[in-house]
Amino acid sequence: MASKNINVDFALIKKLADKHTDAMISFLRDIVAIPSFSAGEKAVALRIKKEMLKVGFEKVFIDDYGSVIGRIGKGSPCLVYDGHIDTVGVADPKAWAFDPFKGKVENGFVWGRGASDNKAAPVVQIYGLKILKELLGKKFPGTVYVVGSVQEEACDGLALGHALQHSIKQKADAVVLGECTGCAIYRGHRGRMEILVSTSGVSSHASAPERGVNAVYKMAPIIKEIEELNNRLKSDPFLGKGTIAVTKIECDTDSINCVPYACRIYIDRRLTKGETKALAISQIKKLPSAKGAKVEVLKFDDPSYTGKTLVTEKYYPTWVLPERHKLVQSAAAAYRSLFNCDPKIDKWTFSTNGISSMGQLGIPTIGFGPSEERFAHTNQDKCAIEDLRIACAFYAALPLFVE
Repeated sequence: MASKNINVDFALIKKLADKHTDAMISFLRDIVAIPSFSAGEKAVALRIKKEMLKVGFEKVFIDDYGSVIGRIGKGSPCLVYDGHIDTVGVADPKAWAFDPFKGKVENGFVWGRGASDNKAAPVVQIYGLKILKELLGKKFPGTVYVVGSVQEEACDGLALGHALQHSIKQKADAVVLGECTGCAIYRGHRGRMEILVSTSGVSSHASAPERGVNAVYKMAPIIKEIEELNNRLKSDPFLGKGTIAVTKIECDTDSINCVPYACRIYIDRRLTKGETKALAISQIKKLPSAKGAKVEVLKFDDPSYTGKTLVTEKYYPTWVLPERHKLVQSAAAAYRSLFNCDPKIDKWTFSTNGISSMGQLGIPTIGFGPSEERFAHTNQDKCAIEDLRIACAFYAALPLFVE
């Protein structure tokens, strides 16, 4: 796929993105209005399938894990666009100044749960390919799939990895993620792990605590040492510093009047370049107070809405694509052809489905998405309408540059 082989008016691509703006707004409002928490995405998958068929995708299906997948074109190379269609919850509805499931349009934004993270992605990807097919018809270069992946908020990468390995019957040459980038090109992020540390004790009546062994007391110095460990973790000039944080504490006790006999802490560990699963586990085990504690990586085994269960460790590898890589440079060339300026090239702070496509499967991966990370998972969840236009044009142009 190279622009030099096909004569395309890039100004016309932008005009067509403008033309389809109202349709994109309407589509985004529709899918924001459909609650789709992880493992509850069936209705929104069906709505996206309907839109793919409407705009002329040649093949559309929902795979056995529940992701909705559409294809345009036939041949090589194969490019995969991904945007996850599940969302986090809304927490306290009273904290929202608007109905999170109305899809409000105001002040140049579409507002609502998932507007930024990540329902705008399939909208711009689908309409970008609609534009390219309108312009090229049977001359459409290569093959492009759009994956509306499920359960990303519960286990990032799992559904996309399944689709890439089992549902798409063609080897992907590159993957583009629609996660929020503020319409910049992103090329990596830190990995992450979810770790469980457990201590055990001996229960006794709380009126005589000396008769027991308090598992919470055994955990307390471990927590302090984990806090101190965070200051010693490795840093990378591009990806930033590795981090570790205790995010949840719980204990088992027979009653409020009993000494706890078990205590557990849950840890979020962010891994910068050069940090591995083995390293992260060993750092905790080597803490002076952790002798005798159990340290393990959590597992994910929640079924999808289809009932299918995929079991995996909650270890999500770090990944970064070199800025000189041809995929990054192709994306930058597409951006320049459209907007006559250089794109910003950066990284995500949070984690994405790239942990499977690039981190586990080694498929060159970048990101380009409407909206910004800072709106994700907040009661200010929104996507700028101008971002829809920009991202739509980008997704239309990109296949012309990827070889």
